[in-house]
Amino acid sequence: MARTPLVRLAHARSGDKGDTANVGVIAFTPAVYDFLKTALTQERVAAHLAGLVRGPVQRFELDNLGALNFLLHGALDGGGTVSLMTDAQGKVLSNALLRLELDVPEPVLSGLPRS
Repeated sequence: MARTPLVRLAHARSGDKGDTANVGVIAFTPAVYDFLKTALTQERVAAHLAGLVRGPVQRFELDNLGALNFLLHGALDGGGTVSLMTDAQGKVLSNALLRLELDVPEPVLSGLPRS
């Protein structure tokens, strides 16, 4: 196992709908996706983003895309039209999530391109 930041395993996009932020995590390989389905739980994401997200975290699997989609409720202080937050659309939440470190098995890492 090697301690690895999520940014080495996937890329992410984020956006908003009202007070809920949306973060999609797209795995670089099918092996990474299989690993993330086990390791990147909604509880793990909620713990990593504690202090930024006040409500529950929901996770949805998109097997056809090799992606996980997270809804972060209570993350935007009411949303872009009413919030005074600097990032009221949650655009930096994807970068915050990509900083999460996971213990990744060597076989999963071996299929990734070198950075």
